[in-house]
Amino acid sequence: MDREHEVSFGVFKPVDHVVVSFATAQQADDGVRALADMGLAGDEVRRYSDREMIEQIDRDLARASPIASIGQEVNLVRAHRALAEQGYHWLIVHADDDRRAGQVAEAVRRCGAERAQYYGHFIIEELLERPGRLPQVGESPDRGLDAQTPSGREGDASAAADRRKPASGATDKR
Repeated sequence: MDREHEVSFGVFKPVDHVVVSFATAQQADDGVRALADMGLAGDEVRRYSDREMIEQIDRDLARASPIASIGQEVNLVRAHRALAEQGYHWLIVHADDDRRAGQVAEAVRRCGAERAQYYGHFIIEELLERPGRLPQVGESPDRGLDAQTPSGREGDASAAADRRKPASGATDKR
């Protein structure tokens, strides 16, 4: 899928893909290997560093249509930027259907993924359960996304991740 077909009203929206965030580059590398073990590689898996994601997001936000703010795409892009500013790395993984998206989510969860969001035509589904199992609250273009943290801020989720990061590059093998 080329970049032109991953945009909705000027904002990044890779339909039929899972967007995965990792707190470290090593975890993202582990995710690439886990996905390759499933037979996903080449054009099916794209990797973005924190800097690459910030550059892409800034380009998207500069050209976003006001219509994009009606849904949650702009809020989600801003949440991605907040994580990228803290050094998060990303994988964009092609998934034809819900079953494949679930397999991708399970593989990257074992590598320490913080988020895995499956982009459908009409909804974006979070595939990884957040620690603490806080109930999701209403989202709106004005309030933004529910980060499912006690404060409701995405930055708090990444701070909690810092406390959960394995020492010396080890990965979670749950």
